[in-house]
Amino acid sequence: MLKRIEALRYESACAADTEHLGELVAPALADGDILVLTGGLGVGKTHFTKGVSRGLGDEHPVTSPTFALMAVHDGGRIPLFHFDLYRLEHAYELEDTGIFDVLGYEGACLLEWGEQFQDELCDEYLSVVISRDADDENKRTVVLKPYGARAEELARQIDKAVKDDAE
Repeated sequence: MLKRIEALRYESACAADTEHLGELVAPALADGDILVLTGGLGVGKTHFTKGVSRGLGDEHPVTSPTFALMAVHDGGRIPLFHFDLYRLEHAYELEDTGIFDVLGYEGACLLEWGEQFQDELCDEYLSVVISRDADDENKRTVVLKPYGARAEELARQIDKAVKDDAE
């Protein structure tokens, strides 16, 4: 069961909870929104993205685009551009991903491993930090950190959706 620990901090007991959080995020997303997904390998960034895609109304399978770098999920209310920047080592490599063609303009962008290129990418975004619990390999803590006015509004909407879902 997804649990709200405090404002903008949640506890996920399993992958399904992490996906459910993504589903609660989706209705708040608008064209131009950027989410930077941060966390180690296997913490649930792609599960979160699966939930967002499903919440937008796209039922196509979601996998991490580790080798393709970008996947487009456009069967929902707005397009979802899912980037995995794990394999990139230098900022100049971003040009080849197509990220600058869509970032902040069309649909919503979810950037796995985007924190390493934050200075080159955008000033306004919502950081979604997912960390594994040291005592329970299935439990995750998810923290939202907004940067900019739109990100603050998005974080408030998500926090309200999680609170309302728990009631």
